[in-house]
Amino acid sequence: MGEGTTSSWFQRFLLPGFAFKAVVIGGGYATGRELAEFFMPSGPWGGLAAMLLATVLWSVIAATTFAFARKVGALDYRTFFARLLGPGWIVFEIAYVLFVILILSVFGAAAGAIGAAMFGLPPIVGTLVLAASIAGFAAFGNSSVEELFKYVSFLLYGVYALFLVLALGTFGDKIAANFAIPAPSDGWVLGGITYASYNIVGAVVILPVLRHIHSQRDAVVSGLIAGPLAMAPAILFFVCMIAFYPGIQHEELPSDFMLRHLEMPLFHLLFQFMIFTALLESGTGSVHAINERIAAVWRARTGAELGTRARALIATTLLIGCIFVADHFGLVALIANGYRILAFVFLALFVVPLMTIGLYRLLKGGATAEARA
Repeated sequence: MGEGTTSSWFQRFLLPGFAFKAVVIGGGYATGRELAEFFMPSGPWGGLAAMLLATVLWSVIAATTFAFARKVGALDYRTFFARLLGPGWIVFEIAYVLFVILILSVFGAAAGAIGAAMFGLPPIVGTLVLAASIAGFAAFGNSSVEELFKYVSFLLYGVYALFLVLALGTFGDKIAANFAIPAPSDGWVLGGITYASYNIVGAVVILPVLRHIHSQRDAVVSGLIAGPLAMAPAILFFVCMIAFYPGIQHEELPSDFMLRHLEMPLFHLLFQFMIFTALLESGTGSVHAINERIAAVWRARTGAELGTRARALIATTLLIGCIFVADHFGLVALIANGYRILAFVFLALFVVPLMTIGLYRLLKGGATAEARA
């Protein structure tokens, strides 16, 4: 898909998974709020079952998405849905813009809550710092965004692994005890499907990084890997949260709640910095997808590339609106209400068409867009 012959093994197989993780991990995932909302109500074992179900769904749908995108030559979501839905692509466009507004609002609320919890700052300060950082990275296009995905991923996996070690050492007995307590696991299937459904749109958001793959095998393998790469930190974090089950599901920032119980100020700072970088890469990935969608149209009409100043302007305009939404509604309300609605929207507009029409066209065979060209 453009750069295949010069792409590294990392770019072909791991970068798509890291990019997918980058989009889904922001806000409620990194802070533990989403895990408390969608998995904790099903109890320790039911929550883990829901997470494994979501992982499988992510892998299968991501592999199908990547393969279909390569077949039709789509490196932005507008082209992808024009090929999949025909004129109906505009419906997805509207839903995606609403999705970006929601998740950027969640990210902004999370950044504000972190700043308030750690430094006693007004929530708007953390939100503004995050918005400025996202606009800065999004302004410089693909190479800047891919480097962000790469290095933040290394930091993130390392910090989550260290957190698991420290948590097991500090309250591992509580974790084991709460896993042994009989608890209802009702709703784990619905929780897993709901969580997977609204997050799987990340597979379309990160289509620009697929420019590095050069075969359908690459597309399928990288898609299958994406699910475990994205869910692994969440599973580690969920296991640690079980030490404080069931009360922790009512905390706005479960991460901060557990870090205070660890009583390790330096690690507390490191973890909150990691969450901020997770918010940064998630927000940047979502804004970058809109920039790339606009850039594709601009390129087709003018033959020129979308400049750095234009990218920064688009990102800033989008982020300013989201700041006010975040400041008004708050983190818990945004996650509890907005995400469930979007789950059904993306099931109808993305997952069902992809796994019927898209899969049929893939299995039917035929040359890829590159081969036909």
